[in-house]
Amino acid sequence: MIQILQSVEITADSVAALPKVEQVAQNLAEGNVRWDQVINQLISWSLDAGKHILIAAVVYFIGHYLIKLLNYLLAGFLERRKVEVSVQTFVKSFVGILLQVLLIITVVSALGVNTTSFAALLASFGVAIGMALSGNLQNFAGGIVILFLKPYKVGDWVEAQGTAGSVQSIQIFHTVLMTADGKLIYVPNGSMSSGTITNYTLTPTRRAEWVIGIEYGADVAKARQAVLDIIKADSRILDTPEPVIWLNELNNSSVDLTIRCWTNNDDYWNVMFETREKIYNSFNELGIGFPFPQITVHQAE
Repeated sequence: MIQILQSVEITADSVAALPKVEQVAQNLAEGNVRWDQVINQLISWSLDAGKHILIAAVVYFIGHYLIKLLNYLLAGFLERRKVEVSVQTFVKSFVGILLQVLLIITVVSALGVNTTSFAALLASFGVAIGMALSGNLQNFAGGIVILFLKPYKVGDWVEAQGTAGSVQSIQIFHTVLMTADGKLIYVPNGSMSSGTITNYTLTPTRRAEWVIGIEYGADVAKARQAVLDIIKADSRILDTPEPVIWLNELNNSSVDLTIRCWTNNDDYWNVMFETREKIYNSFNELGIGFPFPQITVHQAE
């Protein structure tokens, strides 16, 4: 590493400026100073350094503008080609980072640093950083696996790594999920590509299920018919597969009915909440009681 640092060179103009600075320091040490020469030499060195700084600043601002322009053109190209949104977010993230690295190298070159030596220095740092960031390299590979195998895409509702949410973007290192309460969660692509993922959007339909308890002594056939009437009146509930209603279990305080039917994914949550409320109101109107935990106590004589 020391040899690489020592091998970093600067341009000929900067090299020519160094003896001037050393000569000034020597003259100051010996007391043999002509202040007009010192000032001229310092001005010459400052102008030379300022020229490189000015060029580097111009290169930076022009490069920053070009990067924004290229990102805009890339986004438009991917959109016109109707590339999948998941691939778009990944490619734009990768290209953006790559262009920023190239801009840094160009600015360093404009400052007068020899890019060949700088590239060797950058490579050595890259090896060290790669070893330190091996987890991120795994996440990068995981992002590629996700794009090829497509267990989910942008817009899908998934559950993975102990969290659930809508996929907002697939970046080079992370998948961004938005939860139902509006929080953004960044999940590493490595764990997303190798862990268990539940995708609730991949299929067009989804089964809704309710477990409704009625009190002992209630008319089960009457309760079943009431539920069937509610289901048949709702056009969002599919006829195929056919809805089913079973007496599932005799619990300690209730007779449990299990109700299952199928609906489109977009209608799932509305059907779940609204049907439960309709069942509650219908059972109250029909006099079908709902149980509650109770204990019968017998007093000994």
